[in-house]
Amino acid sequence: MELLKLFSREIPQEDLTEIKRLIVRYFAKKVIESTNKAWEENNWNEEDEKRFLNIHERTSYAKK
Repeated sequence: MELLKLFSREIPQEDLTEIKRLIVRYFAKKVIESTNKAWEENNWNEEDEKRFLNIHERTSYAKK
């Protein structure tokens, strides 16, 4: 709610851009922390990383 109130005011574009960068950095940090936690909990290693890079889990759709 506080962010919505903030964005409802006249704010210079430069400040809006910096606020957006701060928000992006915040969520990027959360993702990295979550990924690191999963990595450690599962004792994954470089072999697992290579395996992950080759996994294709897309949903197959029947051709019409």
